[in-house]
Amino acid sequence: MPTSKRRRAPVVAVTGAATGLGRAFLARVAISGDFRRVVAIDDHRGDVADVTWRVIDVRDPLLANRISDIDVLVHLAGDYALDADPEERRAYNLRSAQTVLTACAAARVRRVVLVTSAMVYGAAADNEVPLPEDAPLAAEPDSGVVGDHLEIEALARRSLRAHPGVALTVLRPAALVGPGIDTVVTRHFEAPRLLTVKGCLPRWQFCHVDDLVSALELAAQDRVSGVVAVGSEGWLEQSSVEELSGLRRFELPAGLTFGTAQRLHRLGITPAPATDLHYVVYPWVVDCAVLRAAGWKPAWTNEAALTELLSLREGKHAVVGRRLTGKEATLTAAGATVAVIGTAAIVRRARRRRKF
Repeated sequence: MPTSKRRRAPVVAVTGAATGLGRAFLARVAISGDFRRVVAIDDHRGDVADVTWRVIDVRDPLLANRISDIDVLVHLAGDYALDADPEERRAYNLRSAQTVLTACAAARVRRVVLVTSAMVYGAAADNEVPLPEDAPLAAEPDSGVVGDHLEIEALARRSLRAHPGVALTVLRPAALVGPGIDTVVTRHFEAPRLLTVKGCLPRWQFCHVDDLVSALELAAQDRVSGVVAVGSEGWLEQSSVEELSGLRRFELPAGLTFGTAQRLHRLGITPAPATDLHYVVYPWVVDCAVLRAAGWKPAWTNEAALTELLSLREGKHAVVGRRLTGKEATLTAAGATVAVIGTAAIVRRARRRRKF
């Protein structure tokens, strides 16, 4: 009786391999045994052993020459720092993604795996809970990190049409939690109180970096494909979040909240556009149907991920996404409320300074 041949283990490459999510994924696949060879790509050599390091800027067009022996490329090189210059950050992220997609097509890489965010679905008071993976992308294409993710996904769709021989998997994680993660969501929990808007309460879903790494491994093995949402099972209601965190909410009208936040951002006082605040006051829970069908289960519950987030916030203070230092960090919970409501005074002072 004939036996089927076992599929040959792929060679996988990882961009952004020296730090952050790239290093975490690299460390996992380096010991997994499911890959014939693991290639690490970054502009400097990292500390993970038993892999092949190739030092090159991921934006370099010569990248195609360095990946001719690759079956699957997992692209994790990116700059998503809240405090980065928005134009420089977007230029880096788009150039990196474009170069990777073009180089993979030229080198005949079979599959490319990208990571964006479930934020591309948008956060809205009337969002379905949970959102299906094929829900429309309703996020606003602003100057923030969400806008970067939307642009990268648009690049990916164009690449699919231009290079149909390269398969593409896009992972969209829920709100990321873990060491080194700094986002509008993690900073929300650095505030003395939790901002809400009248008439709507968020539902909270998290994605621990460990679970994103395990989902990436499935994607690199070609066990999931297409659009893949990643996150802990279910969600937490606002009341549960307050009970677990010990943080109380304060509620403001939506118009005041977003109008003031946008003015502060325009003046350079806060790092993220007002639309980013949608993700801490409105729901954007996702259904991880593709991963579930592949037999994947998250190792982290939403409760455990929130507990880790709270432990990592110790010593950090933020209000409306702005990291506070020095005297600002001594704000009490009541003082923080006053700070948010009273931001109009900050705006007026900033405007006066600009006149001189």
